[in-house]
Amino acid sequence: MYWWTTLERERRLHKGPPIEYWNDLREALRRRHIPSYYNRELMDKLQRLQQRTMSVDEYRQKMKLYMMRGSIRENESTTIARFLSGINLEIRDRVELLPYQDLNDLVQLCIKVEQQNLRKTSSCKESSCSNSYPRREFEREESTLKETPKETPKNISKDMLTPPIRTRDVKCFKCFGRGNLQAQCPNQKTLYLRGIDEYTSYDEAPSGKEEGEDNERVYPLEGELMMIQRSLNNQSSMNQETQRENIFHTRCKVFEHVCSLIVGSGSCYNCCSTRMVEKLNL
Repeated sequence: MYWWTTLERERRLHKGPPIEYWNDLREALRRRHIPSYYNRELMDKLQRLQQRTMSVDEYRQKMKLYMMRGSIRENESTTIARFLSGINLEIRDRVELLPYQDLNDLVQLCIKVEQQNLRKTSSCKESSCSNSYPRREFEREESTLKETPKETPKNISKDMLTPPIRTRDVKCFKCFGRGNLQAQCPNQKTLYLRGIDEYTSYDEAPSGKEEGEDNERVYPLEGELMMIQRSLNNQSSMNQETQRENIFHTRCKVFEHVCSLIVGSGSCYNCCSTRMVEKLNL
């Protein structure tokens, strides 16, 4: 409305005739809304128009729309040449061999050829799918016939059949460490318990001491034990499957106080009483 009132005011100022007819209004609207390069763009689109994935009917409608928008008027022979130049090759090669009189006959021939091509492709797909199933079944039967049950050779030793054992899973029952066997234990000391509070120790490796030398006996200290509960027993239990809780248990003196001493790898309890913390000023 603002544009229309401005146009009327300018015509009155320049003493021009008012717009009374439809053609004058259409020209004014084209000057207002359509840019100057619009016709050149339409001609460019029409020259580069190709069918590609469109159907023949869609291609014809699009070409007609470009020609109507650009107000293009040309001979029918030129339009036929333009139509054939943009259509797909598989349709154009067959249509050029057939007789036609005008553009409408050409379009109808192209539509018929397109429908024939679609029927051929659909039938080829159906035949390929039907032939693929027996082929797959034949390949499966052939593969099953070729496969024979594998027999284990008799000369394979038991060590090759058993899975390898990881080093971290191996546990020594002498020092309760991991990574070595009891025969390969680096700790050569052996402890023997002789009663409740008496034990002796000696090295398995040969020493330079004489056999007649007396071994010094070390007795555990006696005093008040500052523990919350009894941790473990030094005697092995028959119900336990592993030797994880078979540890060395004795007493020692720390700052003139008797404390419980546990030597072992993997102790289940690691606790002390608050009275012990207060007496040792920890």
